[in-house]
Amino acid sequence: MNDVVIVGGGIAGLSAAWELARRGRRPVVLEQGPRPGGVIVTEHRDGFVLDGGPDALLVQKPAAIELCRELGLGDRLFPTLTPRTAYVLRHGRLVPLPEASVLGIPTRLRPFITTRLFSWPGKLRMACEVVVPRRQSHEQDESIGSFMRRRFGREAVTYLAEPLLAGIHAGDVDRLSMRALFPRLLDAERTTGSVLRALSAMRSAPAPDGAFMSLPGGIGELVSALVAALPPDTVQCGQGVARVEGRRPYTLHLTDGGTRDARAVIVATPAWAAAPLLEALDAGLASLCAEVRYVSSATILFALRRDQVRHPLAGSGYVVPRPERRLLMAASWVTSKWPRRAPDGHVLLRAFVGGAYDPEVLTHTDQTLTRGAFAELAETLDITGEPSFTRVFRWPRASAQHEVGHHARLTQLDARLARHPGLFVTGSGFRGTGIPDCVADGRAVGRQAAAWLDR
Repeated sequence: MNDVVIVGGGIAGLSAAWELARRGRRPVVLEQGPRPGGVIVTEHRDGFVLDGGPDALLVQKPAAIELCRELGLGDRLFPTLTPRTAYVLRHGRLVPLPEASVLGIPTRLRPFITTRLFSWPGKLRMACEVVVPRRQSHEQDESIGSFMRRRFGREAVTYLAEPLLAGIHAGDVDRLSMRALFPRLLDAERTTGSVLRALSAMRSAPAPDGAFMSLPGGIGELVSALVAALPPDTVQCGQGVARVEGRRPYTLHLTDGGTRDARAVIVATPAWAAAPLLEALDAGLASLCAEVRYVSSATILFALRRDQVRHPLAGSGYVVPRPERRLLMAASWVTSKWPRRAPDGHVLLRAFVGGAYDPEVLTHTDQTLTRGAFAELAETLDITGEPSFTRVFRWPRASAQHEVGHHARLTQLDARLARHPGLFVTGSGFRGTGIPDCVADGRAVGRQAAAWLDR
């Protein structure tokens, strides 16, 4: 009999295990794959540090930073290099986002007037946001596209909301939920009547260390430190779970035919994987999990000599709006963002493809994806020759889509979970996306499980 069995060894499941272990419990983490970490994976090759998934920790949401410090990694955290300029591809040219912007929304007049990112009619429409009436009721959810179109106009949707706000989640701008993903902007409209006025009033000097931090060995360092800090044999890879049955104790039926009994169970898999696990226990709960949509993507890394790239690479990278009709969703200049990611005289580039607007992306071979992505990078960045090597990371159904109605679904899901004491769920398909959100929610669920066991 186990105190707690955690199904899924991604960052949410590992964070839940860490919190339980700190409270004197002995969790067991069952991970179906050959390694823990989920979408966090770092490889090292020929002096290059290759992050195949996330490569940064958001400072504004401190849960991941705090976890690093608890694990003894605080002294290893470092910020992005300067300049931290991000670009948008428009008419085949890279245009910098306006300075002093929040999520691309300008908060100072001069950078907004001088930017080449928007046309003059587009700028005029965006400036009129200060007189757009606030929405009377915020009870009903709204998509990112609907909100930005209503407040700032169509051009802001095309060149900010779709590639930047929705692009962070590889999602459809007209399906993703404002309430779930950008409640701060909703609050700005509700409290002041104008997003521009609210953001301008809150404007402060940019943080000297920027918005993101990383680790010298890549974000995989966090996973390695977390697994090493847990009691021996806590994390067991190659252990798939087929279904969960029973109640106090729960019985987990493993894919190899074995079983595990546990007083409490934390399901920390993608929501689509949680659905079949919970079907026998609660068909309604399983159905709610299955409703969370996911999209697929791929990350492609290119190693090059610096003299092959004529572009100065002064900044962090760029996003690609749909009117550009490109394969790439975005690209980042890894060696311009982080120190010591490549040998001297070399650069490392990351390209991102797929997402909601290219659902068939993973049907293509690695060679096809690499060739198409590199052709676009070579055109935009004026690259000559061929890369020293490439590496493709495929992420099938890995990006959770918190679409309109997600909060209502969570309310129903929590009501169903209340019928099953000792059963919990966490992960990017539920209460947040990105490493900080998953760490925070995983730890919160770990605390809930420990409290339930104490009772």
